[in-house]
Amino acid sequence: MAVRHRLIQVSPSAVWTVLADGGRYAEWVVGASDSHLVRGQWPQTRAAIRYEVRLGPVRLSNETVVRRCEEGVFLELEAHAGVLGTARIAIELRPWGEYCLVIVDEHPLQGAGGRLHNVGFEALIQLRHRAMLARLARLCESETRDDGRARQAGPVTSAVSGKGGAGHA
Repeated sequence: MAVRHRLIQVSPSAVWTVLADGGRYAEWVVGASDSHLVRGQWPQTRAAIRYEVRLGPVRLSNETVVRRCEEGVFLELEAHAGVLGTARIAIELRPWGEYCLVIVDEHPLQGAGGRLHNVGFEALIQLRHRAMLARLARLCESETRDDGRARQAGPVTSAVSGKGGAGHA
């Protein structure tokens, strides 16, 4: 079972905002591209997204289904990868001071992935998780920085209450 964690320097709610947007799945999941909702309302239980995985000239259409969702805390997914079978991916968000500790736990359920699962396969999953958590961190942290800059700049207001500008008295 591949378990990996990463401290992301934003609040758990900021991480959840990214996870709860199924259209952004391919932005943080390694190997996925062109994700779109095919059923339900992501990330509610039984909702599903479809995406492509490209391996050189080969394109595989895969689907991920939400199996369990505790808003802002836990997202459990079942990824269907065609001939490779299915895998369970659990993502847990824990407050860690002002930041978020993200824990990913993945293991194969059915198909070739389950039959071929060994130490080497486990190492590949760990590398994939490291890259996936790095992408998720970059995405969340850059959005929080960008939002902070926008809030810092704020609207331009007059120094004189109720007046249109500094030159009015």
